[in-house]
Amino acid sequence: MEPGPAAGGALREAKRAMRDRILRARDALPPEARAHAGSAIVTNLAAREDFRAARAVLASLAFRSEWETRPLLQAALALGKIVGAPRVNAGKRMLETYAITDLGRDLGAGFLGIDEPLPHCRPLALDAIDWVLVPGVAFDTHGHRIGYGGGYYDRLLPLLRSDTRRIAGAFELQVVEQVPAAMHDLRVDAVVTERRTLEMVAER
Repeated sequence: MEPGPAAGGALREAKRAMRDRILRARDALPPEARAHAGSAIVTNLAAREDFRAARAVLASLAFRSEWETRPLLQAALALGKIVGAPRVNAGKRMLETYAITDLGRDLGAGFLGIDEPLPHCRPLALDAIDWVLVPGVAFDTHGHRIGYGGGYYDRLLPLLRSDTRRIAGAFELQVVEQVPAAMHDLRVDAVVTERRTLEMVAER
């Protein structure tokens, strides 16, 4: 059952309030603490069996005070994986996926200043991707997430294969008891922080 206009408005407001609160806390992390925690998140993600087994992984580049994802992309390249990154198509409000082979050569500032694949990169078919790093502002122990409000990943994730692993990396302070979520909101399969990994029961 879909929420009505009033319920939908209340849900949007609850998400906005949580987004603002978590972003303030994340922005307040000292740079050295952010770097240390980010390195631990990369280590924990790279050690996952599903990451090691994946043939093609997709991950966006860090935005604002997010943890730095480049070392994870570099680890995937070193393992011989196909590595993809998204590029924003603002006109269609969609993410398009492209393969990268060299982080220095293939990436440049794009939408909102976030690094994206440059025009020479070849497209990466969505059905080739079997592991995706899902960004977000807040996550709960059931796998629900709040993004930045643009809905780009909400539109991308249903287009991936049903067996594609959806994994989030986040600072521990981004994990909350419950994220405001509607019935149709998609979940991630795991949330990996600098301290722990939360594995979710499959519910697609």
